[in-house]
Amino acid sequence: MQKTFLGISSVILFISMLIFPKAVLLGASNGLLLWFHIIIPTLFPFLLLSTFLLSTKNICYITNMFGSFISYIFGVSKPSSYCILVGFLCGYPLGAKTVADFVRDGLISQEEGRYLLSFCNNTSPSFIMNYLVLKTLNKEKLLLPTLFILFFSSYLISIFERKRYHFTPLNRHFSFHKPVWSIEAFDLAVLDSFESLVKIGGYIIFFSVLLTLCQQIPFRSPIFQIIFSSLEITNGLKLLANLPFSFQTRYILCVGLTAFGGFCSVAQTNCMLHDTGLSICSYTKQKLAAAVTASILCMLYCKI
Repeated sequence: MQKTFLGISSVILFISMLIFPKAVLLGASNGLLLWFHIIIPTLFPFLLLSTFLLSTKNICYITNMFGSFISYIFGVSKPSSYCILVGFLCGYPLGAKTVADFVRDGLISQEEGRYLLSFCNNTSPSFIMNYLVLKTLNKEKLLLPTLFILFFSSYLISIFERKRYHFTPLNRHFSFHKPVWSIEAFDLAVLDSFESLVKIGGYIIFFSVLLTLCQQIPFRSPIFQIIFSSLEITNGLKLLANLPFSFQTRYILCVGLTAFGGFCSVAQTNCMLHDTGLSICSYTKQKLAAAVTASILCMLYCKI
């Protein structure tokens, strides 16, 4: 049944691309520009440095500085503190990639990886502040409240999910006694980072095309616009910001989409999880739960 659905959907998409070539060109161009001008400059340095630190065993310096505090707050092993830092500060899908790398390398258990994936793959603070609050909403006074709502909603999800996953934080998984520096490791980190960026760029272009094609549908109902916005976060926020609703409603919708990340980020996350045993279905449900939680917190803030 699933294969039949995917087959029919692919045929419909192919026919739509033939009927609306201008929309395909526009969507692909928008996706490519987004990837080239925003994703590469903002994500590549973090991808490169994170991969290099892990391969040379130098992340022990970071975990020694922050590990005890973060592991106490989230109930995880000391090495997992690095995954949480990256997941909260660097943006999609670097948090998921870091968790997946840790699971593959045996630094954390698969069960702990599932728990980490449930809450530490998030939109970066830079995107929240610059694109969501300042550019899309144009309300500087919402900077701190929005950051708090999105981060706190992820923390609430972590508290809830902690009861589902049973694991014992074993810090012995992470005993790097001799950090090293190597130009060969740096070369490999560059290649690995660009491979990840190419995958991310491919998904961004595809979902930008898909979103542009969906906008060719003659139905202009706000409900359809809300559904379409969930495909890709950057263009989706533009759609939500232009809906004929009150500012509070648009703010709540935008915060909810930012907490979810869009289906494009789900696809990007999925490509990072190969050979780990981590479930993309569980991740998607957890991100939807985070979106609902953030929306509720946003509603409470608007009422206050």
